[in-house]
Amino acid sequence: MSGILEFRNVDFAYSERRIFERLSFAVDRGEMMALMGPNGAGKTTLLRLAAALLNPSAGEIVLEGRAAGEWKRQQIARRVALVPQELEIPFAFRVEEIVAQGRLPHLGFFGGLARNDVDAIERAMESVGVLQLRHRIFAELSGGERQRVKIAIGLAQQPELMLLDEPTQHLDIGRQIELMVLLRRLAASGITIVAAIHDLALAREHCSSGVLLIPNAPAIAGSVEELLRPESLERAFGVNRVDLDRYLAAPEVQEEIAPPRKDSHELRRRGFLRGRHNRGAHWNHE
Repeated sequence: MSGILEFRNVDFAYSERRIFERLSFAVDRGEMMALMGPNGAGKTTLLRLAAALLNPSAGEIVLEGRAAGEWKRQQIARRVALVPQELEIPFAFRVEEIVAQGRLPHLGFFGGLARNDVDAIERAMESVGVLQLRHRIFAELSGGERQRVKIAIGLAQQPELMLLDEPTQHLDIGRQIELMVLLRRLAASGITIVAAIHDLALAREHCSSGVLLIPNAPAIAGSVEELLRPESLERAFGVNRVDLDRYLAAPEVQEEIAPPRKDSHELRRRGFLRGRHNRGAHWNHE
């Protein structure tokens, strides 16, 4: 696999509070990576650094082989989608209008939607199962529906890298599993996923690699299985070995909810797969 994102000895601090020191890890194209660690360890900050919304105080962040500082803001926005933890919409905007915001990096000087923009918006809504909600008011949707709409905004950007901040927050266990299966299918079709995840069981079942952020200590990068060893989790979360063993022994989550409805040939025909590495691919929601 080829690398799409790399942190090289990155330092970052808010005023006097140091968040990262010499943080290094790499994400391969098409990978699904979990960011884990206690609240306040820096998961959201890491995502904002990866999206080039923050600049490191030392070290380098590399996107597709080039330093993030060498990219123009619009170029990054066409490649990287950041799905925030919360999205507050104060006015009565319809779902279709919200998802259309994902096309902003692709619009020309006059800002009007072309046919390909409309198609991208509809594909994004269809792929996460919210096309039937297109005329609904965003503020009136359930938590699970809002989460899908937020992901649809990111998909409308046609990104190669999607960064998600606590995508399963406020969802019941059924919707959490459903969402993680969808994200895994997305990664399998070519879009790289980096997600901050609180539930370690979900990370264990659905992610191949991860970064474990440890307060006041260097972060650890590696396979999820390696990161979920009790000695690492004790350091990160400050819990005792007995409680950790009980948590990690929980029954495994069902791996698949339902098989994908369309194969890769159909997805490619409809425009969900493109490029040498299937970049910009979307998943199909059941």
